Amino acid sequence: MRLSFAVVIAAALLISTTAGSAAAKTVGPPPVQFVRASLSTGSVSGVVGGSTLTLAKNGLSAGSYDDPFDNPDRGAIAYQSGSWTSTWTPVAFAFDELVASWNAQTPAGTWIRTEMQAGGSGRETKWYTMGIWASGDGDIHRTSVGGQGDTDGFIAIDTFIRDKKAAALDSYRLRVTLYRAGGRATPTVRMIGAMTSAATTYAIPSAFGGTASDNDVPSYSQETHRGEFPEYDNGGEAWCSPTSTAMILAFWSTGPTATDLAAFPGAGYTDPQVDYAARYVYDWHYQGAGNWPDNTAYAARFGLNAFVTRLRSLAEAERFTSAGIPLVASIQGNLPGFFFKKTSGHLLVIRGFTAGGDVIANDPAVPTDADVMKVYGRADFENVWLGGSAGIVYVIYPAGRALPANVPGLPANW
Repeated sequence: MRLSFAVVIAAALLISTTAGSAAAKTVGPPPVQFVRASLSTGSVSGVVGGSTLTLAKNGLSAGSYDDPFDNPDRGAIAYQSGSWTSTWTPVAFAFDELVASWNAQTPAGTWIRTEMQAGGSGRETKWYTMGIWASGDGDIHRTSVGGQGDTDGFIAIDTFIRDKKAAALDSYRLRVTLYRAGGRATPTVRMIGAMTSAATTYAIPSAFGGTASDNDVPSYSQETHRGEFPEYDNGGEAWCSPTSTAMILAFWSTGPTATDLAAFPGAGYTDPQVDYAARYVYDWHYQGAGNWPDNTAYAARFGLNAFVTRLRSLAEAERFTSAGIPLVASIQGNLPGFFFKKTSGHLLVIRGFTAGGDVIANDPAVPTDADVMKVYGRADFENVWLGGSAGIVYVIYPAGRALPANVPGLPANW
């Protein structure tokens, strides 16, 4: 389950859909853009840029971090840090939302903070924290940050949302701060980017491209984990996102090793890689495992490339599945054939399409692994996907694997 302010507000304020009639039209192409920042440009302080970002040998800042979820007896964590700030990125439209993504490695004793600042209408917003992240959990607690709202907007877990009364925004920049608590270790950031989007009306269903596809994604049920590890939100419905992410990792023949799984969760668990994923995507502020960029950052731990974006229709999703790249999609609402009938926030895998254009899914919301593969009607699925999360997907793929071509004439959204 992925129920957060980001999903609720997107459904309530940013999206309207028209379905099943000849009069159904989009109001222009759905406005969405994804840009990977150039790590060799921008400004640095205590960081070496280039193909990756790492801490420099000198010029570091000193400070301390008081982890809000740590044992209070531990006290603040002394650190050294450096930061990189991107150049300003223009957006092809006035945007309402931004979701950042990052691919990084954080050895023991290190972590990163990702921030964004927007611009438009003659002003610059303050800096908003998009996430405090580490691949492990032995040093700091991975967390989103609440209480950041002002007249320009606010952060809903992992999403910047422009205040509906705020003036238009049409550019942004990103900042990453790298931290280490003693020693010589450094985080390594190899990708940071952001998806921006704005309100739209969708025509549903989208036209099917005519090419059937099906990728043989391994099947994991979230429900077989119900009641496991209450400290990571208790399994079952709460684990749809890590279960879906774990399925994609298994599809690409990677993920935690046998040694990793012996350490956690240990012996006696069905599909233990799901438990492992839930622990290492868990957001301690959100108190859940459904933080979108935390899931893609987890996938990137295993050498994959991964990011969060929005697609404009299932026609765009077809480009990925036909290229052999399954997707994780976020849905909300009533979906015929769905195990729970209705969801206030759920993630599943789009693995392919039938000859008629319907969605072949690996849906973890089922009693057993054998029940995971399901087929959902095209219009039914777009209603809860485009009409629920405005087309959010996780794109997870190996380095060297080519992504499909973007749609000509529209802003690139992957």
